[in-house]
Amino acid sequence: RYRRNNNNNNNQRTLLKKPNLPKPEDLKRLGPGALDESAKPWAKMIEERGISLEVAERNSVAVQTVFSPIEGKHVDALVFPYIRDGQIVNAKYRGSNKSFWQVKGAEKVLYGLDDCIDSEEIIIVEGEFDKLAFEEAGYTNVVSVPDGAPGKVKEGDVPNPEDDKKYEYLWNCRAQLDTVKRFIIATDSDGPGKALAEELARRLGKERCFTVNWPEGCKDANETLQSGGIELIRDSISSAEGFPLRGLFKFADFSGDIEQYFNMDAGSELRGVSTGWRSVDKHYRVVPGELTVVTGVPNSGKSEWVDALMANLAVQHGWTFALCSLENKVHEHARKLVEKYVGEPWFDTTSYAKGSQRMNPQTMKRGMRWLNDHFVLIRHEDDELPSVDWILGLARAAVLRHGIRGLLIDPYNELDHKRPTGQTETEYVSQMLTRIKRFAQHYDVHVWFVAHPRQLHNWKGEMPGLYDISGSAHFINKCDNGIVIHRNRDEKMGSLREVTVNLAKVRNKVAGSIGDPKLEYNVRNGRYEDFPEDAQAPPPKNNQQY
Repeated sequence: RYRRNNNNNNNQRTLLKKPNLPKPEDLKRLGPGALDESAKPWAKMIEERGISLEVAERNSVAVQTVFSPIEGKHVDALVFPYIRDGQIVNAKYRGSNKSFWQVKGAEKVLYGLDDCIDSEEIIIVEGEFDKLAFEEAGYTNVVSVPDGAPGKVKEGDVPNPEDDKKYEYLWNCRAQLDTVKRFIIATDSDGPGKALAEELARRLGKERCFTVNWPEGCKDANETLQSGGIELIRDSISSAEGFPLRGLFKFADFSGDIEQYFNMDAGSELRGVSTGWRSVDKHYRVVPGELTVVTGVPNSGKSEWVDALMANLAVQHGWTFALCSLENKVHEHARKLVEKYVGEPWFDTTSYAKGSQRMNPQTMKRGMRWLNDHFVLIRHEDDELPSVDWILGLARAAVLRHGIRGLLIDPYNELDHKRPTGQTETEYVSQMLTRIKRFAQHYDVHVWFVAHPRQLHNWKGEMPGLYDISGSAHFINKCDNGIVIHRNRDEKMGSLREVTVNLAKVRNKVAGSIGDPKLEYNVRNGRYEDFPEDAQAPPPKNNQQY
């Protein structure tokens, strides 16, 4: 082996010193039968670990009188020869004082590499004795790392092979390891052992790696052999679990949640919470973590209805909400919500009050306290339109700071929709709704997204559909619930205060079904009420308090 020396720009080649590897005649055998006196203490120690001398001999374990750099003198050390293609390429020594050292300048490889030629599955352990313990249980396709475990997982990406000195033994064995389909990482159960398992899996590919959970009170394979015998080692291997992969799970990983879902009572939020309207509850209940898209022609009351729904949820269930309502001035939105809460008009001189007495100052302040307890605002403080990502960022903060359970984004066409060059609106809407759904599911927040329909030509008062929403069919494809709010505009068809809540899509059949319940709008206070035949109880009294 040679090294090129480029100092002073000369090309002189200097010969590297050859590592002082053990010679066969220097090794004193460890195996059944007569042994050298220097080997007998080591033979006893090996057998006390539950390992036979036959297994030790097959793995070329021996004793050598060698200089110990730790003790500064020659000692009779236990030696584990590291063999590749039948040749010793390194050796690891153990002194009687539990000191370890390797041959200086020797190549780093895995111990037991030749036992795994053409193996589709390899077990990786943290020490040579663990490899021998596995062989006692019938496994020879086992290798040990040469250098033990790190203190912790190193942050950042895996270094390039030429810079990855701590794990150069993996790169030196890469040609053989690349063809392996499955690695069982059976390192120690302590912190460094778990860190080693993580580092090995990062380099070998986590999709190929499985981990062993050692029995209670056992740190590694050798302790397991001594404690419970070969069957306990076999049980540990047979129950090895796939190395955790980000984003890849088995249903068993969620068994607690699934059992809770099965055993939930009728009042569980997983079945959805009541909207406050008996007729609507038959078709739509609000489930945390879902996305509801609401549409309707202008002046149909879609935003007003969502406000009334949130007020009901705040009163009946104590929910808190973040509002990104871009078409409402703050004082107007406050008026609408407080009117719904107290049941009285804000003013008495307007046409909608129709002579009803306005709320008094004490009632207004009570309503404002309720409003402040249950609603936070997401508003852009400059002239620029907000983006969905900006809204979701503040909504995450509202979850952590205020514990919101619901988010309103109203409406779609008031947001900043700058698309990358070449991206269609359909692709943009699909990705946007995906981000909103991920937020809802991750934070267990119900999101209402109000979207206007496209311009309807020759419109004669009929109810639009979800596919009429301006922008993309993905509004109906991606949402969990699709609602069309439609107000009757023909006296011949019934009361002009009649509002249809058309449940055009309900993905979760546990929480609802397609239908078109009807409510009556109270123009004086902005509330929606069940018609008498659907009402189970009278609407809240004007003095109802949260």
